Amino acid sequence: MIESGQPHEALFLVLPYLHLFQLLVMKKVCRSIRDVINGDVLLWLDIVVEPPLSLRVSDNILVMITSNAHGRLRTLALINCVRITDEALQRVIENNPRINKLYIPGCTSLTADGIVRAVKKLTEHNHDLKRLRLHGVYGITRQHIETLYSCLNISQLQQEQQKQHSTFRDYRCFSPLRHESTTSPIDVEVCPRCKDIRLVFDCPRESCNRTEPLSSECRGCFFCIPRCVECGGCIDLTEMGHTICIDFLCLDCWIPLPKCNMCNKAYCSLHADQQRNPGDVTGFICEACFTLSTGAMARTSSESEHEEDIIED
Repeated sequence: MIESGQPHEALFLVLPYLHLFQLLVMKKVCRSIRDVINGDVLLWLDIVVEPPLSLRVSDNILVMITSNAHGRLRTLALINCVRITDEALQRVIENNPRINKLYIPGCTSLTADGIVRAVKKLTEHNHDLKRLRLHGVYGITRQHIETLYSCLNISQLQQEQQKQHSTFRDYRCFSPLRHESTTSPIDVEVCPRCKDIRLVFDCPRESCNRTEPLSSECRGCFFCIPRCVECGGCIDLTEMGHTICIDFLCLDCWIPLPKCNMCNKAYCSLHADQQRNPGDVTGFICEACFTLSTGAMARTSSESEHEEDIIED
């Protein structure tokens, strides 16, 4: 630990805006900052474990991190935390019974029965659990979903009304700390097409809207109905734009996007940062074309050197 002087007071003002990974790193800067972070319970009321931290967090580490909330944890978001088990989740909930948002997508070591036990624990004293995010957890059945809705005191009519607000675009723009007033309390449901428990989306296109949205032909999970990653609308696979990142794009969204100078494919907005600037010309080159071009240049250079050696011999 560095003991030379105290950190500027303004530094403490940025702490509430840091992600969990950054907060843990800041604790190692000096003892003063470490003591402030450990002593400020407000910094630990909403814990979001996301990549690159997800793969590193084990059961014991999660219990240790959540203990900083001193039983006042409000949001627990474990994004793709594959090492977290039912036992750790239960321990965290027992120590923090006031959690109102529980997000555990992609936590493949959790079981459906373990999640039901956790939700029952959170709701046994009428505590205000508002949101559950479960997609990517294996083994969830219709019975589990019905039990979870029962724990949340949500009637069948309320379930049907809330299903009308689920779009693929909302799913892509999801943030664990953003206020959600229109989305369903539980993100997964029975797909009306394949009957599996998955994320089910409505189509935002006006041409697809019906007087009864839930009976719309383009309502279903992503496996049953491909959707544009930009607008979230349903698309015809025979009339879609080609992308470098292998995501689906409708032609309306694909046409205005910049294209690779070599393959004429586009990046969606989520992967636009992977573009390579060619330098002397406008536009960009995708990673695949850049690799091919540099490989071809290297082979050409090697062949030229080999030819020169033959001529000299």
